[in-house]
Amino acid sequence: MTERVYNVLFLCTGNTARSILAEGILRKDGAGRFNAFSAGSQPKGVVNPYALKTLQAYDYLTEGFRSKSWEEFAGPDAPVMDFVFTVCDNAAGEACPVWPGQPMTAHWGIEDPAAVEGSDIEKQKAFNLAFRYMRTRISLLLATPIARLDKLKLKARMQEIGESEGASHGHKAEA
Repeated sequence: MTERVYNVLFLCTGNTARSILAEGILRKDGAGRFNAFSAGSQPKGVVNPYALKTLQAYDYLTEGFRSKSWEEFAGPDAPVMDFVFTVCDNAAGEACPVWPGQPMTAHWGIEDPAAVEGSDIEKQKAFNLAFRYMRTRISLLLATPIARLDKLKLKARMQEIGESEGASHGHKAEA
């Protein structure tokens, strides 16, 4: 019997950096087990070039990414999400759309690498760090026996992953 494929949506405010990194990592590392998507509450319309440069540097695909509204995933024609993770503190505090199918939600906050000012090297270092923290969270997700856990244990595990190293502590998710 084959395990089902889970749909995962990563949310941020602008959908330019952290959510794009998360989508790119899960697309590759979870291929065949997960479908990855990202969106923003107030999408900026462009993907941060450092996000794409970082994905490329770690040998992840960089094609097909775009900054888009989370409303695309709340309509009747959207794929039904199994998991929705907020990856920035602002998005975690906003009123989300009602997601069809009542997905499992958790906050996986990471400091915004796009907010770092300074030299190109300092900016790239911030993106590399955000990438590593997000890849660790996704590795923990991939190691979780989703089909074998009841809903309460799964919810606790998703929240625990969000509190792993690199977590921003500006907001605790209410999910």
